[in-house]
Amino acid sequence: MKEINVTGQKRSDLGKKASKIARKEGLIPCNLYGEAKDENGLPKALSFVVPMTELRKAVYTPHVYVVNLNIDGEEHKAIMKELQFHPTTDAVLHVDFYEVNEEKPIVIGIPVKLNGLAQGVRDGGRMNLSVRKVNVKAPYKNIPEVLDIDVTNLTIGKSIKVGQLNFEGLEMATSKEVVVCSIKATRKSNAAAQAAEEA
Repeated sequence: MKEINVTGQKRSDLGKKASKIARKEGLIPCNLYGEAKDENGLPKALSFVVPMTELRKAVYTPHVYVVNLNIDGEEHKAIMKELQFHPTTDAVLHVDFYEVNEEKPIVIGIPVKLNGLAQGVRDGGRMNLSVRKVNVKAPYKNIPEVLDIDVTNLTIGKSIKVGQLNFEGLEMATSKEVVVCSIKATRKSNAAAQAAEEA
């Protein structure tokens, strides 16, 4: 996985008013959840703010990053777990980070990349990508930037499901029955099939 550096500052004032003021100053309120637990055994959050200029490169991208967070000089490795966007402006309102280490497996959505020209497309069918990301579980060091799927032998009417995927060191966390991609028949492919039958 690619890594990216982000610098933030701890925040002590956690109310809605304080969050609003922070956003006006171009700062995004964030929480970091890690190993620390509170007295009730629930994950304890470290609250901090990050300039939107720093976050932009990690948010508006198709890539999945491990984020090297520097919060007031403290180093943390994390992934972005949840992002809140403004319903009308799409501006980032809040980000939850989840601390990672080299041993602990994490679940994260990785983009799918279809490789090869499918037989079904050559026969006039249309490739249909049903999911753009598949959830995988593994320590972050084992997680690739994309999941490469070879579709060369896929024919019209056939599909590839998550259960058929196999990547070394990765456990699939998306349901096995989920269709990743399929090839639909088109008028052109139906006409070709009919002509072949008549011939």
